[in-house]
Amino acid sequence: MCCAQMGYTVDSMTLRDAVEGKEYIIQRIETDDEELDAFLFSLGCYSGEAITVVAHRRSGCVVSIKDGRYSIDPQLAEAIII
Repeated sequence: MCCAQMGYTVDSMTLRDAVEGKEYIIQRIETDDEELDAFLFSLGCYSGEAITVVAHRRSGCVVSIKDGRYSIDPQLAEAIII
């Protein structure tokens, strides 16, 4: 089933929608918090960078960015558009 059939476009797909183990490219990060933006940038989480969801958890998800693995909460996962 394609994204359009599931009710969303490729542009609106977030990390919460991502398939575990598949690599995606970050399109943008939708947050108004400059401090959070700076923190994510320091982790290597910014537009154009590859990201992989390692596992979905009730408390968020575990992602792989560059050579690191990070646990992020559901709200942040919703803000990262892939």
